[in-house]
Amino acid sequence: MANGLVTIFGGSGYIGRYAARVLVEKGYRVRVACRNVNTAQDVRLAGPPGWVDICQTNIGNRASIERALDGADAAVNLVGILFERGRQSFEGVRDGAALVAEVVAEKGIDTFVHMSAVGTSSNAKSRYNRTRGEADEAVRAVMPGATILRPSIVFGPEDQFFNRFAELTRRLPFLPSIGGGKAEFQPIYVGDVAEAIGRAISRDDTRGKTYELGGPKVYTLNEIYDVILKTIDRKRFKLGLPFFLAKPLGYISGVVWRYIPPFRWGWLGDPPITGDQVETMRELSLPDANALSAADLGLTRLETVESIVPTYLWRFRPYGEFYMPKEA
Repeated sequence: MANGLVTIFGGSGYIGRYAARVLVEKGYRVRVACRNVNTAQDVRLAGPPGWVDICQTNIGNRASIERALDGADAAVNLVGILFERGRQSFEGVRDGAALVAEVVAEKGIDTFVHMSAVGTSSNAKSRYNRTRGEADEAVRAVMPGATILRPSIVFGPEDQFFNRFAELTRRLPFLPSIGGGKAEFQPIYVGDVAEAIGRAISRDDTRGKTYELGGPKVYTLNEIYDVILKTIDRKRFKLGLPFFLAKPLGYISGVVWRYIPPFRWGWLGDPPITGDQVETMRELSLPDANALSAADLGLTRLETVESIVPTYLWRFRPYGEFYMPKEA
């Protein structure tokens, strides 16, 4: 017998695939609400036949949200973007989160988990953080009992952080040390974030609360570069790039990748960095020490960067996974 049906908006994405598996393990049936059902079929492998369903949903369309929530006992909103491309915008994600929360409330669903991010605020300078903060406020306005999760950088095999910088080592003789590489992060493993979602769904005492999630260790950007370079056994120097230079370069990159074919079609991968991402590095990116944390969800043994990152960054080594060069 299932504990109930949970609809995951954005469930075919990076975090959603892990969340679906955790929820099935906790006894929930899962409905994955996503834009493209054809590319999400592998999510069905998160559970036995019949436990994971997929439905086409556009978070900008009320009717499709209502269909996705038919018969649901709980909902999770994981829809988010790290940069804008084509019609995808930060404002669209914000408005979609507000609409999802509104429909959840109308349907009388009491359990709702909304995924945000550390550093979000309606007063933030970066549009990413500002629209995320506005989304949090909109969700809380219509769903006071919503649980909001704010993770720091989320790492794992499909991440767009460690993988992106490791990929840069194949193309460049240096790594950009933006702002002197002093920006601090507290990366948390995607599996731990998925477990936090599962606990927020299954525990009534999390309702109406906000949790800021960080891993067991704080790193500067330069320290993260050191971890990456050691893991992939490559030597690259760190090129100091002041914020006043990095920001305009990032904005140019962002415009090119958003509007100009074939960049906007994704044929040439993701932008190396955007101006808005540079701005987020200047803002707080660590969990608030006074906020509720992963420990308050019972997550006390979190995975470390050093134990997980080598299991997927090995593919960036010049010699492959197993061969190691002879020591001089």
